Amino acid sequence: MSIGEMLAATVPMVRTLKLEYLETTPERAVLALPDQSEYHNHVGGPHAGAMFTLGESASGAVVLAAFGDQLARAVPLPVTAEIAFRKLARGPVTATATLGRPAADVVAELDAGRRPEFPVTVAIRREDGAVTGEMTVVWTLRPNALPDALPDVLPNG
Repeated sequence: MSIGEMLAATVPMVRTLKLEYLETTPERAVLALPDQSEYHNHVGGPHAGAMFTLGESASGAVVLAAFGDQLARAVPLPVTAEIAFRKLARGPVTATATLGRPAADVVAELDAGRRPEFPVTVAIRREDGAVTGEMTVVWTLRPNALPDALPDVLPNG
């Protein structure tokens, strides 16, 4: 199962917005948001919430592609997200997410016992190639550290 198929099967918003996974590699992911009148804003383009979801979903796809082999020991989580709307978007739009640090550096931090953070930048474009939005999502890999023994203060413990 591809990352796009897995996310479409497990993330309801991906199905709701009918996001299309065009490319997913450990360095970048490209997703498309089809033009759907039920998700238009007051000027006839994709609603800001739909574009945010598109961008965040693209960032998550590249994170899973880059760090899917780490899922047994860490959970990827978004820490912060910022979006800037640059031009009016109309029609279908695509989001291209790019990993902002080498994956090996992030894994080295995880190996050293730290909780790494790393940016993913996203460019949202309309069909003519114009950038309509830019987004940065900072992600972390939260280690799945389980304590060796549960403390005595837990109920029935």
